[in-house]
Amino acid sequence: MHVAVLGGSFNPVHIGHLMVAQYVLEWKYADRVWLMLSPQNPIKDRAEDNVTDFQRLEMLRIATSGHDRIETCDIELAMPRPSYSINTLQFLQKKYPQKRFRWLVGSDNWKVFDRWKDYQKIIDDFGVMVYPRPGYDVDPYEVTDANVEFIHSPSVDLSSTFIRRALASGKNVDYFLPPGVAQYIKDNNLYKKI
Repeated sequence: MHVAVLGGSFNPVHIGHLMVAQYVLEWKYADRVWLMLSPQNPIKDRAEDNVTDFQRLEMLRIATSGHDRIETCDIELAMPRPSYSINTLQFLQKKYPQKRFRWLVGSDNWKVFDRWKDYQKIIDDFGVMVYPRPGYDVDPYEVTDANVEFIHSPSVDLSSTFIRRALASGKNVDYFLPPGVAQYIKDNNLYKKI
């Protein structure tokens, strides 16, 4: 079984994340997609907000409920911080030896992938799938590594930062979020001021 791992802070998870996951499944790039909650990205500053790891995880669970092939993974919450993708992938491979894991990353992150810890080992041992992000064009012909695959999913100019700012300014972004997530945010009074 091939599992694509899409890591992120998911602060909050939005429909763009799920669109990429569904594309990967429907166009048969993988059998399952695991949305991996990262508690601390070593190259990214954590957003200034009052949202806990548990709340981000709960939003992910709400977003993936009802999907039989898109799942939430919380393994990094129990691992040392900051979270390094190579450590996560090695841990997953040991825990689930019958599965083959590949990292799924947006072209924005691909542009700085060489700054990731043991990035070449991630490519060599697991493989990387790159999906398009607006403003971060990548020429697939410039990459000759057979373990790097570019997928041509629809590109959505939507980010968690945009969602947080919109919510902080009182905008209604219900249709930008998976069903149930907007209500969770309202019920828990999240992202009011940033």
